[in-house]
Amino acid sequence: MLICSCFAVSDRTLRSVIASGACDAEEVGARCDAGTGCGGCLEEIDGMLDEAIPLRSRPVARSA
Repeated sequence: MLICSCFAVSDRTLRSVIASGACDAEEVGARCDAGTGCGGCLEEIDGMLDEAIPLRSRPVARSA
């Protein structure tokens, strides 16, 4: 299923990127561009990250 329409990134690609070590949306974007266009897929990407990585082991984003 296509998750990021801006860059044609599928759920399969995202799962692979997350399994290879991406632990936040910024890292996912750096590896496959998903989430770096319009941002409409960021919620789905975050959901996939939450499923794959327990919250206590994910880095905490710091506010500016």
